Amino acid sequence: MKFSVLLDILFDLLSKRMLTAAYFAEKYGISARTVYRYIDILSLAVPIQVQQGRNGGVFISDSYKLPVNFMTKAEYEAAIEALGAMYSQLPEERFLAARRKLSAQVKSETRNLTLSGTPGTILVDSGTWGDTRSFSEKLRLVEGCIRDCAVVEIDYDSRTGEHTHRKIEPHMLVYKQSIWYVYAFCRKQRAFRLFRLGRISAAVLTGEKFIRRPFRREDIPLKFWTDETASADVRLEIASGAFADVQDWLGGENLYEANGKWYADVRLPDDDTLIRKLIGLGSAVRVLSPDSVRERVREEARKIARLYE
Repeated sequence: MKFSVLLDILFDLLSKRMLTAAYFAEKYGISARTVYRYIDILSLAVPIQVQQGRNGGVFISDSYKLPVNFMTKAEYEAAIEALGAMYSQLPEERFLAARRKLSAQVKSETRNLTLSGTPGTILVDSGTWGDTRSFSEKLRLVEGCIRDCAVVEIDYDSRTGEHTHRKIEPHMLVYKQSIWYVYAFCRKQRAFRLFRLGRISAAVLTGEKFIRRPFRREDIPLKFWTDETASADVRLEIASGAFADVQDWLGGENLYEANGKWYADVRLPDDDTLIRKLIGLGSAVRVLSPDSVRERVREEARKIARLYE
């Protein structure tokens, strides 16, 4: 007896009003007798009913469903579309199965809750402009390594431009600010490290397996800077044209309006990354304080201007 067939029969019954034993026998290449064996097993946990007669068949009682108020229509749609979006990044069967389960809560003939039925209203694409499917393939490979405890050999380019070759044991994928990272144990450094997926230029399975190492979610450097890192309390004046960009960067909770202008007061890591970010926003963002950051932005702007003299 195949457990996968048992589950498929259950999903079919959840998504259809009524089905016959002949339908299942033809679909799964089994005998009608075997179909009824599956039905008997399912009926131990699910309220399956069999209706005799010419128009009879097998069906699940309409009482077997999530409560209508378990999620709103919008929440169902969001969950189903999110699973579809994840599948576009990681084409794994389990995302489709989960989406199928949620969709199966809605029977067009019997449910009070109906979905819009409009597919593809959400698209997640983490690849760069001009990228082929290579980014998704890399993401899928790393996700598979996490699931299968497989060691992967990578070529990695650090933020400073250093190129290294190393073996890693992927433990978790991290998605933050539209960027994918993999949290992995690095055999070269003999410690956990957070690798930006876009900086992995090559990834090859080694055929080795690893034993998962314990870690806490708090161990993952999601702040990307620690309390020991030099930081600065920065005040920015933001033109309306840059509001959306700054909102994406700092979050709307750090922005406020006063006298018809937008401002931000936020504590940020005081390093070259901050200066490059501020320069990238151009004249639409002005640093009001501190003076040290203002001066570094001015100096960087002078260097840029000299390149075009």
